[in-house]
Amino acid sequence: MSCTPGLIVKWGSDEREIKDIFDDTTIAELKARIYEETGVRPDRQKLLNLRLRGKLAEDEQTIGSIGLKPGFKLVLMGSREEDIAEASNPPENMSEVVNDLDNDQEGEEVVVENAEVYLAKIHKRIQNYKINELNPLRENKKLLVLDIDYTLFDHRSVASSGSELMRPYLHEFLTRAYKHYDIVIWSATSMKWINEKMKLLGVSNNSNYKIAFHLDYLAMISVCTPKYGLVDVKPLGVIWGKYPAYSAKNTIMFDDIRRNFLMNPKSGLRIKPFRQAHLNRDKDRELLKLALYLELVADVQDFQMLNHRKWEEYKSKKHRRKSQRPSDEFHG
Repeated sequence: MSCTPGLIVKWGSDEREIKDIFDDTTIAELKARIYEETGVRPDRQKLLNLRLRGKLAEDEQTIGSIGLKPGFKLVLMGSREEDIAEASNPPENMSEVVNDLDNDQEGEEVVVENAEVYLAKIHKRIQNYKINELNPLRENKKLLVLDIDYTLFDHRSVASSGSELMRPYLHEFLTRAYKHYDIVIWSATSMKWINEKMKLLGVSNNSNYKIAFHLDYLAMISVCTPKYGLVDVKPLGVIWGKYPAYSAKNTIMFDDIRRNFLMNPKSGLRIKPFRQAHLNRDKDRELLKLALYLELVADVQDFQMLNHRKWEEYKSKKHRRKSQRPSDEFHG
């Protein structure tokens, strides 16, 4: 298998070298590598000169079929999520701003979640996507699905070691979650890089918890929405179709991008993004708070009854009863 080393991606005034590209590397895999280098998600990438016989190359085509040579310069158009978010923020001196993002998205979720065309895509993923189980799933456990970038790991900041980019309390969080939940890692990148990141973070072979399996970008589907246009999302139905013991009743997914939940809005919890690790790693406590939430809801029979948008306000029935008791100082 031959290699096409040193493809160059020109992104504005910036140029990045994309290494370890082989003839059988697909365009989708190339886009995943470009995402690793630039932070531009595959669904936002436009590679203007990636063409075959005058037509834009399709994601399933290979590098070899297009005939790219070493040093070929690809022209990338696309923005990172954080840049889009920053540009979308209103000026600080505006008097009053109504944030209707959540309300708008709720309408889109209803349309997308039940659309037959997307349910058909999920069925195709169930039939064709192969899951490599890393550890056996356990009976009577709930399911926790976790994103990586900006959820568990700051993949854009500079550091001398992976531990400096790891979100604080990651191993404690996974250890506590594992008592009640089987854990799945799902990232919008290639399986190779998911495996590498999990090794880098010391997650792969931790004795205190086990990861059931990894899912990559190939398990995702594209949906078209009025607000965001064409985007890739993470449909939990792919997992539920392969493992009927899991469903919306016992599954929760953490991601820093809410639209990844479009196919499963009630199952998603948007985690606060972990960025600028060098500034925030000493004060970020998000995983500790979420570990407690997972413990509090572990006995809930149907997660569809929960509102994960208000997870920080949640108290279990046991805690509610305790808080409603009169304190000892009022006893006669």
